[in-house]
Amino acid sequence: MHVNRAMRWLAGLLIVFFGLCGAAFAQGGDGGSAKEQAQRQQTQPGNNAPVWRDVRGGENPYQTTQVRGIETNILVQSGGETWRQVRPLIAFAGGVILVAVLLGLLGYYWWRGAIGLHDKPAGRFIRRFSDIDRLAHWTMAISFVILGVTGLIITFGKLVLLPVVGYVLFSWIAMIAKNLHNFVAPIFLLSVPLFIVLFIRDNLPRLYDIKWLLKFGGMLSKSGGHIPSGRFNAGEKALFWGLVCVFSVALCVSGAVLLFPNFDQGRSIMQGANIVHVVCALLAIAMSCFHMYLGTVGMKGAYDAMRTGYVDETWAKEHHEIWYDEVKAGRSNQRAVDKVSPEVRAQIEQTLKSA
Repeated sequence: MHVNRAMRWLAGLLIVFFGLCGAAFAQGGDGGSAKEQAQRQQTQPGNNAPVWRDVRGGENPYQTTQVRGIETNILVQSGGETWRQVRPLIAFAGGVILVAVLLGLLGYYWWRGAIGLHDKPAGRFIRRFSDIDRLAHWTMAISFVILGVTGLIITFGKLVLLPVVGYVLFSWIAMIAKNLHNFVAPIFLLSVPLFIVLFIRDNLPRLYDIKWLLKFGGMLSKSGGHIPSGRFNAGEKALFWGLVCVFSVALCVSGAVLLFPNFDQGRSIMQGANIVHVVCALLAIAMSCFHMYLGTVGMKGAYDAMRTGYVDETWAKEHHEIWYDEVKAGRSNQRAVDKVSPEVRAQIEQTLKSA
């Protein structure tokens, strides 16, 4: 009985002893850590580098969140700072290119003027574009212009518009631009593949395109030397493959990544998509300036062709002689027409007479 009592006392003393030792050890460890932190604050005030290194790396096992998803437990992403620094540089370079293109076109128009016809209009017409051709073109073109203008506002608005219009008006402009950009984008995304399917056949490279490229279609001469071409010349084909098939497709893909962030793409993917989107958008806008220039004030009759679908035979022969010969020989999908509506005839003749 006395032995059992003694054993219980001994066990109790051992428990108390080891408990005190563990507490002392823990206190010593905490004291060491606290001492290190206190020393760091004295030598390097505000330096919490180890803590933020763990936060930035996302490897801290105690760093968690109730929001489940990719990268939701990462509070600070290093790639975001890189993206924030690189994006303005790319936008600035693209802005310089865009301004240079606009100034170049203005200078070219001052030097060359509008490209007209050498011979008189024939008064006979060829249907150059069908209704579905024009629908696909104008759907893609109008949505592209809206996306281009709103994209430029989003990219350069703070730098260009904000100092001019002030914070209140700019906030409304930016909000409208953002929503237009988001909701018009799906229209552009659907119109691009339709446009490619409709026009890819006549934009395939041909051997005669080399001659057009070597002389740049005669556009570098005031006399406007005639270079035969197919339904679309080599310059138009370059725009089709570069502007539509490369840059526009890249804009659709990168835009979809940015527009629908609910498919578990991480921030790094979206940052990369944003850079691709900005680069392709600025280059696409610059390239489209050449097309819009020649399709409006730069070449007489070009706008009427896409608006009405018809061109005068003289216009077709002078600008697309190979295609004109194919139409006259019945080897083209496009056909000469016996008559057009009085409104279309009057519009085309008025445009060509003013050349």
